[in-house]
Amino acid sequence: MRRNLYGGLALSALVCCALFAAAARPNSSEKNIFTPESIPWGPAPSFVEPGAQLAVVEGNPLASTGDYTVRLKMPAGYRVAPHWHPKRENVTVISGTLKVGMGDNFDESKMASFSAGSFAYLDPDMHHYVAASGETVVQIHGMAPVQFNYINPKDDPSRKK
Repeated sequence: MRRNLYGGLALSALVCCALFAAAARPNSSEKNIFTPESIPWGPAPSFVEPGAQLAVVEGNPLASTGDYTVRLKMPAGYRVAPHWHPKRENVTVISGTLKVGMGDNFDESKMASFSAGSFAYLDPDMHHYVAASGETVVQIHGMAPVQFNYINPKDDPSRKK
């Protein structure tokens, strides 16, 4: 029950970001086109650590179905604890270097570094964790709804409030 409440709160935060991004676009003919200056950055959802910024550039990651594309801008040293997703996650590194590790425990010595232009996909249920080496921007796309499942529930930032 508590997990559903936190999931609902996280989904609400992402919906607010999506609505804000849609409202910020000047007219419908430009809603499908983004230049680096027009990316609609806002705060990241509560289910990731504060400090990152999120932009919804296509679809609604919290919808019950459908495609979505988001960008996540992470400051240097930003980390996401070990987690998994029930649906495939496709990640492209836009800038910076993304460090990725596989497994249930955050172990920096076991992380691989991926520079700008790198692409990876993580199949459902793959346990992984990430860190930004320098400011890093990634683009993530997949099928809605997005769901984060932390290996250790105490790592879920939405539960710390």
